[in-house]
Amino acid sequence: MPHHYDEPVYLISVVSKILEIHPQTLRQYERENLITPSRSDGRIRMYSQRDIDKIKMILRLTRELGVNLAGVDVAIRLKDQIDSMEQEIAELRHEIARLRNSSSIAPDKSLVTKKSIYEMIIFEK
Repeated sequence: MPHHYDEPVYLISVVSKILEIHPQTLRQYERENLITPSRSDGRIRMYSQRDIDKIKMILRLTRELGVNLAGVDVAIRLKDQIDSMEQEIAELRHEIARLRNSSSIAPDKSLVTKKSIYEMIIFEK
């Protein structure tokens, strides 16, 4: 049965085997507030697929790019801000599209007002 992306289903031992890292490394990432696994009622760490993907990103930054954990923290915070801003931009674009497609704009809210045009016709005798 497939699990939801955010559903905490993996134990620390399983995650450490999947990612081929020591469980202490995962505990260190938690102490550094880089990850926040869920806890069961018995206080056992439970990881979701989202957590695993985040750990993979941390490992890529540290192993392949040589970034230290402080740098990883900065990178994660910046990524979270970018994700939040992209979501806000998408919502604003949706709102703009909705307003453009809306044909029921109140006359007092309109930017263009209709003015009367008077024409004069002069007849010569």
